[in-house]
Amino acid sequence: MQNQDRTVDDALLGQRLTALTIGMDHLERRLSRGHGVLDSEGLVPIYLGNDLVPPLALNDWDAVQTELGQLEELLRPYPQGMRRTFLTDMLRSLKTAARLFEGEVLSFREKLEGLVGVPAAPISDEELSAMHGQLEALLGQAGIQHGPLAERIHRWEAERTLDSAQLEPVFKELMAEAQRRTDARIYPTGDYTMQLNALRDVPYTARCNFNLGQMDLNVDLSFTRSALKHLVCHEVFPGHSTQLLYTRDKAQSGESTMDVLLCTANAVTGCVQEGIGDQGVELIDWLDDENDAIHQQLRRIRSASATSAAWYQMGEGWDEGRITDFLERMSFGQKPWIEGRIRFASYPFRGPFIASYWFGNEAVREVREHVSEADWPAFIETLYGQMQSPRSLKMFGA
Repeated sequence: MQNQDRTVDDALLGQRLTALTIGMDHLERRLSRGHGVLDSEGLVPIYLGNDLVPPLALNDWDAVQTELGQLEELLRPYPQGMRRTFLTDMLRSLKTAARLFEGEVLSFREKLEGLVGVPAAPISDEELSAMHGQLEALLGQAGIQHGPLAERIHRWEAERTLDSAQLEPVFKELMAEAQRRTDARIYPTGDYTMQLNALRDVPYTARCNFNLGQMDLNVDLSFTRSALKHLVCHEVFPGHSTQLLYTRDKAQSGESTMDVLLCTANAVTGCVQEGIGDQGVELIDWLDDENDAIHQQLRRIRSASATSAAWYQMGEGWDEGRITDFLERMSFGQKPWIEGRIRFASYPFRGPFIASYWFGNEAVREVREHVSEADWPAFIETLYGQMQSPRSLKMFGA
């Protein structure tokens, strides 16, 4: 009977948490009329649960604080474990968001620790140097052995860059294979598909435009096949689109609590969402060759460098020239990518989420690498079918 009560309580808390989060998104948009800290993405950029959990009607931020307090009371009797850890982190994240929406000025540290749920610190120079060394070794194995590391990386990318006419056919080819692998290893995605939508002058590399069935791609950047493969896996299969399909299905069937509908929320859930995306190639076992391995390592370096640069920019007040120099030296990124990272970091609400890519990737990677084939179904259900923070996910199998 006690377990049955716990299930009922958890279902209730999950539903109320979902209604509150969507209600907060609607309240901020209504009160700020586009002039608040919340950018066009919103608190929950993509929500598929309007018919399952409508937004809580909220008139002001006092009502939000009251509901947050009541949810904390519901959480009080929960036993220690993954679920309690996630809910604790999520409520802290929503409290931080509410403070921002009410107009309180928070430091970048407070946003990282409270809103995103990650450490407020750069990735150490020693760790970045070690990653550079690992990349040098991979380039050497691929026969790219002469010249400074930056020159070798630029040469490797330039020799493998797809021309504009290749982007769409290669995208379609990669998406078909990614879907086949996702259906076999993660979740049957049915007849869902996406089109490629080329854009310019945007601060991101790619974006899952789920409601329009498009993967937006910033064609100011150039892409190797391995880079495009990563983006397909991040945004579509088995990444964001797959997670949206999975969570909608499991919420509707009652197999998951309703808070799985918050999988895209710009809160602690965002870290694991981005971690699933950035680990997408590995989750469907699709590292084909040395080029994929080089891109995987280069992506980790760029994610770590961007996390550090955001801290130096917003946490320590470095000027833009110094940030640009740091990213050029440490990430070897293309100019539009560097400019986009600097713009991204400066957003008052979304900016700290630049760190969600590094910390989310590491959280998912660290657990994935220790999962046996026998435990794989349980891992996928935990990763996709339950909401997690980086802290709660690391408790899997402990």
